[in-house]
Amino acid sequence: MDQKRLRKNIVIDLEVVKEKIKKITSDLGLDGVDYNYLIDKIESGWCCTMSSQETVNYVSETAASMTTIHPQYGRISSHIIVEYLHLTTFDTFSEKIEYIQKHRKIISPDIYMLVNNHREKIDKLIDYQRDYSFSYFAIVSLMKSYLIHVEKDIVERPQDVFMRVALQLHKDDWERVEETYNLISTHHFTHATPTLYNSGLTNPQLASCFLLTPKEDSIEGIYDTIKQCAVISKYSGGIGLNLHCIRSRGAPLKTTGGTSQGVIPLIQVLNSTRKYINQGGGKRSSSIAIYLEPWHKDIFDFLELRKNTGQEELRARSIFIGLWINDLFMERVQKNEEWSLFCPNDVQNLEDLWGEEFNKMYERYEKTKNRTVVPAQKLWKAIIEAQIETGTPYMVYKDTCNRLSNQQNLGTIKCSNLCTEIVEYSSPEETAVCNLASICLPKFIKNGLFDFEKLRSVVKVITRNLNKAIDSNFYPVVETERSNLRHRPIGLGVQGLANLFAILRLPFDSLQARNLNKAIFEDIYFSALEASCELAQSEGPYETYEGSPLSKGLFHFELCNKPPANMERWEVLRAKIQKHGVRNSLFVAPMPTASTSQIFNNNECFEPFTSNIYSRRTHAGEFQVVNETLLEELISLNLWSYDLKNLLIEHEGSVQNIPAIPKEIKDIYKTAWEISMKAVIDLAADRQPFIDQSQSLNLFLAKPTYSQLTSMHFYAYKSGLKTGMYYLRTRPISSAIKFTVDQKLAEKTLSSMVEEDCSMCSS
Repeated sequence: MDQKRLRKNIVIDLEVVKEKIKKITSDLGLDGVDYNYLIDKIESGWCCTMSSQETVNYVSETAASMTTIHPQYGRISSHIIVEYLHLTTFDTFSEKIEYIQKHRKIISPDIYMLVNNHREKIDKLIDYQRDYSFSYFAIVSLMKSYLIHVEKDIVERPQDVFMRVALQLHKDDWERVEETYNLISTHHFTHATPTLYNSGLTNPQLASCFLLTPKEDSIEGIYDTIKQCAVISKYSGGIGLNLHCIRSRGAPLKTTGGTSQGVIPLIQVLNSTRKYINQGGGKRSSSIAIYLEPWHKDIFDFLELRKNTGQEELRARSIFIGLWINDLFMERVQKNEEWSLFCPNDVQNLEDLWGEEFNKMYERYEKTKNRTVVPAQKLWKAIIEAQIETGTPYMVYKDTCNRLSNQQNLGTIKCSNLCTEIVEYSSPEETAVCNLASICLPKFIKNGLFDFEKLRSVVKVITRNLNKAIDSNFYPVVETERSNLRHRPIGLGVQGLANLFAILRLPFDSLQARNLNKAIFEDIYFSALEASCELAQSEGPYETYEGSPLSKGLFHFELCNKPPANMERWEVLRAKIQKHGVRNSLFVAPMPTASTSQIFNNNECFEPFTSNIYSRRTHAGEFQVVNETLLEELISLNLWSYDLKNLLIEHEGSVQNIPAIPKEIKDIYKTAWEISMKAVIDLAADRQPFIDQSQSLNLFLAKPTYSQLTSMHFYAYKSGLKTGMYYLRTRPISSAIKFTVDQKLAEKTLSSMVEEDCSMCSS
């Protein structure tokens, strides 16, 4: 390794760089690259005393900054940086594991022994050429956060991360190891970030999501819960915590004769805890979402927590907040009726009820208990105002979540997770857990069509993998292990839905896109259930299977009362499940995929494109990046130019008002700000029958108003969504990206394009 390290300090001659770029351009057939122009750019900032590391960074960044001219410049930048990574790291996986263990002692004994005993077999399975399939920005992200370092030196390559995952899950089951490694390394799917970080290490905490209910409303119970949050955060877990049972401000304390301070000071302690914890050695910042029911007396203070104004002692801006909303509240808002607020101490166990039982008990308490009465629409207005200012609270519907849950036999579900896609039972004795993976949808295009057969095959692999993760996971606290081993939920999601639609030339809001979206999620749910049933044949159903809707022969879409058109294959599967059961309680949970979608070069989860030009930040600064599919289309039509790039920046990534761009392309590349939120909610509602957990549904409004948000929330609620809104995304008043635009040039270019468009079109 010392010899490898020395290579980082060698000074590289400019002529060597020129020859290397010429060879890459020739070998890869990059006819879109202007070699002389690239060399001129490199020469303009060249410093002859740069080390090899500095040279590689400079040359790759220079090429990456030119991807707005042609995407092929990005291939040069990624090729250079990957080749250098290969030059400065060991050539085999086994050598790297040995070196990491020698210098950091972080590899788990089981994995270390496995690799030592099967060095040749494992090393032969890895294809390091696949590292060249990553974009420049993906490689930079991997190098910064995912690859293991020894001191300041990167020791791993991307393929090594994927092999660590495969070995963590399947140990010496070589067929499954190879299958998992190949599918991840060819970008068909990915496990979630904690799994990529921690696989093969001494504490392999692979799960993403943890859902907590406080131990009890006492000093001992509250601080036990805070400790649990701290320990989970230490091991890279994102937390959803409900505080419905914590007494409100001013409630009497029997033991001391004083009064309670309510949930706000408790949330501030959690906020301080969050700041103190440094997850994964700084790889992943600690995050907590707090959920509260709208009948809690502290609800108005709760809604103020993230606001920029007001008393600092009443703010906790690093905490995310969510509402756990019952049907009765929505009904009272719609009818403009009164709403009662209670201290949980006065209405014990109200948080344990849902549906008609909740309604009856709530209305009984309204007649007999101490309460604060407000117009329901006053509280609704406070919710909307908080969302317009801060993007939160999340909107998650308690009754819908419980009514449609396959875990309803366990008890009342009391909250969602950090990102609102996980809906699982938690209690003082059990902390819910979920292991996640996402399917890279663009990889399933075959001959211009979506390959459903391949999708079904890959979903079954993912289901087996996530089931394995439950058993090989390190559990930070005993309550997490108890829950996960009993109920065995998993969460499958997607990334790149917008990319898929664009490649297939389907507008995001088209009927064809809706039909494909629905078909994809039906197949995901079906295949996950089928794989879990097959696992149950050999391993038995999960411990709490009996009494669940699935044990009674009810699929999730039947709880929704929205069965698919063709039930034939479902009836066959129903019979198998009735005979064998399933190994897992929950299956589908489309999550945000914020980090992994950057690595696999996909748009986030199931969202529309938010822009067709955006900034990517590296240690060298910000780079403009154009939607690659759009860029390739415009290049093929001979429309792309420096002037058009300026117009795209001027229009904040929108193609709608650029006359030279054909209508068909405009329809395909509408951004989230240009697509009706009704269409986005309709897509979510169409796939909801096949999502037995929930989905991280962001809503986009450039300049939201009270009436717009109210309309959207009620439409989402009445469409049967469990998560009505994750974040509200709004637009800044002016975009920082515009500083690169030559305003006079943009106006001149737009003027000439308008004239050209009019001469070419009869309208």
